[in-house]
Amino acid sequence: MTDAFIIGFSTLGAIFIFLAAVGFLRMPDTYLRISVTTKAVTLGVGLILVAAAIYFDNLSVTSRVLAIILFIILTAPVGAHLIGRASYLLEMPLWKKTKKDELKGKYKRITHHLSSEEEYLEPQNEEEN
Repeated sequence: MTDAFIIGFSTLGAIFIFLAAVGFLRMPDTYLRISVTTKAVTLGVGLILVAAAIYFDNLSVTSRVLAIILFIILTAPVGAHLIGRASYLLEMPLWKKTKKDELKGKYKRITHHLSSEEEYLEPQNEEEN
């Protein structure tokens, strides 16, 4: 019976990691790639680690697996946020079908200050007026 759980968890984990790889290749911009990989890989790695904990059936291994899963759950969103923020600072283009840029006019690039109001509008060229 435990073999079925091991096979099931490890197969599901591998499928989620595979789907994250496919999503990484198929998504059109950096921001969507971050979203796909963070969610799918975190779940995939967690399922594979659960399969490892069941396979070894040892308190020491299980506690390490739980610690690793907790660490991944806590650090993956933070890492994704930092990659997204760096991408936005480097002015990586959004996908052409993106409807709205939520940070436009709210982020001062010089001081890296984020405001909830639209107070940091980009200066317009005088030639455009």
